[in-house]
Amino acid sequence: MNIFIAGLGLIGASFSKAIKQKTPHKVFGMDINAETVEKALLCGAVDFAATEVETEKLQECDLVIVALNFDKAIAFVEKNAENIKKGAVVLDICGVKRAVCETLENIAHKYDFIFLGGHPMAGREVSGFENSLPTLFSGASMLLSPLSGKAKRAAEKLFPLFELLGFARSIITTPEEHDKIIAYTSQLAHIASNAYIKSPTAEKHRGFSAGSFRDLTRVAYLDEDMWSDLFLANADNLSSELDFYIEKLCEYREALKKKDREQLKLLLKDGKERKIKSL
Repeated sequence: MNIFIAGLGLIGASFSKAIKQKTPHKVFGMDINAETVEKALLCGAVDFAATEVETEKLQECDLVIVALNFDKAIAFVEKNAENIKKGAVVLDICGVKRAVCETLENIAHKYDFIFLGGHPMAGREVSGFENSLPTLFSGASMLLSPLSGKAKRAAEKLFPLFELLGFARSIITTPEEHDKIIAYTSQLAHIASNAYIKSPTAEKHRGFSAGSFRDLTRVAYLDEDMWSDLFLANADNLSSELDFYIEKLCEYREALKKKDREQLKLLLKDGKERKIKSL
């Protein structure tokens, strides 16, 4: 199978490296950064790469993975729709789904290819081609949001490929459910980490911190441009999660101010038990 990957950043390049290392498929890559393209070619992450879309290469591909921010993903598909092979699967893998799925589904219907919303639940706090790994998806989930029966069948046909790339499971969901849950499991965690590190005490942490500090601050190091776009595209769900989180934090603060040991124990016990249930 020929696979086209648009965007050779952390996620796109990790896909390309995993595909080249673990499957016999051929990979055509595109990235606007000439240095990234050169690196991808030199290390064998792709069979062919360019800084602009090579129309003939795109027309040869059965699977097109769009590893771009959601606005750029829409622009890429709109611009190149007429050159995408009929019947090919276009897989968008950005971090929000409502903002892209309906638009790209309509384009796919018009130009007779199959659109499939996706989101690999894997990443690192660093970005760029140089930080990509062929093992990035090991044990991760691949979330897929098909909007039609044809897209769902295409998704199921891709399950074996995702398994070869290291994914532990592929999950079918809707764009609405995806965005609602991802607001909690990913976006809220990034905001909480980013806010936590702003304490003046953080400047004095060296020698006083261990695993809990590292775990809680890991994703405070983020790409502010990309995450701002993702947060705003999912502002309704993320705001609701933030409201709930702030409410719960206030309960702990109130118990501490009142020196209410029993209430504090109840809050901590409840959190511990919910953690156990989530395992």
